[in-house]
Amino acid sequence: MPHLVSWLDTPPDVWTRCLERALVHHEQRRWSQAAQHKALGLLFFASSLRTRTSMELAATHLGAHSITLNPGQGVWGFEWRDHGPNGEPITMDRDAAEHIREAVGVLSRYVDALGVRVFASLTDRDEDLADALIHRIVAASDVPVVNLESARWHPCQELGDAATIRMHFSEQSTLPTGKNFVLTWAPHPKPLPRAVPNSALLMAARLGMHVTVARPDGFALDADILDAAHETAQHAGGSVAETTDLDAALAADGGAHVVYAKAWHGDAVYDAPDNEAILRAQHADWKLTPERMAATDDGIFMHCLPVRRGVVVDGAVLDGPHARHLLQAEFRLHAQKAILEWVWGLDGRGAWV
Repeated sequence: MPHLVSWLDTPPDVWTRCLERALVHHEQRRWSQAAQHKALGLLFFASSLRTRTSMELAATHLGAHSITLNPGQGVWGFEWRDHGPNGEPITMDRDAAEHIREAVGVLSRYVDALGVRVFASLTDRDEDLADALIHRIVAASDVPVVNLESARWHPCQELGDAATIRMHFSEQSTLPTGKNFVLTWAPHPKPLPRAVPNSALLMAARLGMHVTVARPDGFALDADILDAAHETAQHAGGSVAETTDLDAALAADGGAHVVYAKAWHGDAVYDAPDNEAILRAQHADWKLTPERMAATDDGIFMHCLPVRRGVVVDGAVLDGPHARHLLQAEFRLHAQKAILEWVWGLDGRGAWV
């Protein structure tokens, strides 16, 4: 069954085909009836603007029907664990009225695919590292599950970002292979999950770019993610490096061609959240400014949104000619149409059948 939890779990040719289809959808902007008799169920355990809107519209553009549910808001609260902290069988005597086994089991009988968004808890390290909730839903589902952002991955954002970069460089009659990509940590008033930076890192590595992760001490990405990125980049002709010097990263090797800003939590968030907050507040000077962007090689600015103006990045950058964050958001629609075509075995030309 073609679940999409992470692109690392799918064959490379699926990534390539979905990327090409996303670009085709952007160019053609057509509605179809390719999925006329399909239904898509969407479960949002966390807030959404772009993901919900683009996923509902992606189904509609393909002729399918979608239904969106927010557990705990007009829908029963769900329990998803099978065992308590001491290994005992779970007893549902608190707020949760329905177990994920039954909820997803029922939905699997109504719809032809499920899209699910579940953020990292930032309180239970082991569960977040295991991406436990999204995998529990996959295990309970009898239809394909598409990850709309989990504790560790955001594959829909990843594909849309790749298409954005491909389109940018195609306009310059070149490819992203060998170009400089800076993934920079950004200031934020709250600790945020690492799903987007993890996915952005693997995306740029997959495109064969020379990736530099710029972040303060105490904000390194997980070692297994970095190892996967190194291996992916090596096969694609790129590279991955880390630095704690943002300004040097932006100007290195002639300057960055792509700058991707994203806040993420520090290492201490699970064990010492107060210390993590203090350390995070000490790095407000990591904000991206027009002066910093001027050090790049005419580099474009990217962000997954929502973005906090004046905190993560200056408004002058967001409103400037090099900003691509709105194009990224648009490509979410096209990318998710391509993903639905794959999980449903169609792409408008019958090539997935």
